[in-house]
Amino acid sequence: MPTVLVTGGNGYIGSHTVISLFENGYDVVIADNLSNSKMEVQNRLEKITGKRFKFYNVDCCDTDALRKVFEENKIDSIIHFAGLKAVGESVRMPLEYYSNNIGSMISVCKLMTEFGVNKLVFSSSATVYGESEDVPFTEESPLGMCTNPYGWTKWMLEQILRDYAKATPEKKICLLRYFNPVGAHESGLIGEDPRGIPNNLFPYISKVAAGTLDCLTIFGDDYNTPDGTCIRDYIHVVDLAKGHVKAIEFLDKTEDPICLFNLGTGHGTSVKEAIKAFEKACGHEINHVIGPRRPGDIAVSFASTEKAEKLLGFKAEYGIDEMCSTCWKWQTMNPDGLKD
Repeated sequence: MPTVLVTGGNGYIGSHTVISLFENGYDVVIADNLSNSKMEVQNRLEKITGKRFKFYNVDCCDTDALRKVFEENKIDSIIHFAGLKAVGESVRMPLEYYSNNIGSMISVCKLMTEFGVNKLVFSSSATVYGESEDVPFTEESPLGMCTNPYGWTKWMLEQILRDYAKATPEKKICLLRYFNPVGAHESGLIGEDPRGIPNNLFPYISKVAAGTLDCLTIFGDDYNTPDGTCIRDYIHVVDLAKGHVKAIEFLDKTEDPICLFNLGTGHGTSVKEAIKAFEKACGHEINHVIGPRRPGDIAVSFASTEKAEKLLGFKAEYGIDEMCSTCWKWQTMNPDGLKD
């Protein structure tokens, strides 16, 4: 049974991916410093899978501490989620973002070389496409027009990994550019659990629907879209998790040292459409107001999914209704999130 090291495996996308890996016959080791996740996730994963996964409380920037994970386990491949990820925070704390996100990846690559681990899936982002309005975004769309330090770290890390792959041809690296992950596991036991005020639309809608927050602000309703609000490609987190398993399987058979794929649904949902879908899921209206546009927001962003469908055999299964219903189930079962 091949062993996959999942860095950041207690996080939102990481924890769902751990389940998908387990369901597909992989053994999983988790490394997470709990800076944006909670230890309770381990208990929830055990409830869902019946298995207690090996867990290391370790910061991936600490190469010596992370080395212990490699020494104690025969790692076959790595999925690297670990990193800071809040766009607004990255603008306020750029040095922390560059230091953490780039430092952790370099640490992982050094240990891959030291221990002969040859397969890596990297958690990248559609933010690398920046402010271009030429949609849908394909894997060949122009890069390097990022609007915040978080996006630039993803762009830089992709380049670092290209250079690393070129210098070590025995390595196989897959870059996965996510669009907008939402939803939760069908059990309601794990979901998106941000610390403090949510930065993303759906966790914010959830808390307004639950009465924890008073009102949702829609940032602009005068965009050149059918209802005036921004359109985004939302993908269910369970679909996204399955995409990582497909990527691991692809690395087992490809001869290319590096490959990249968009992971999205291939179509967009506006902010107003998302609110309406969530109102259907929760059974009542969502209190919202219209505010000014946010700097850096583009009108429309969605993925071209043809490459992932053709080469990975990946196609998103869930629509916006399932995203909202599972999100609401998670919220109602965990009104205060998970305990520390």
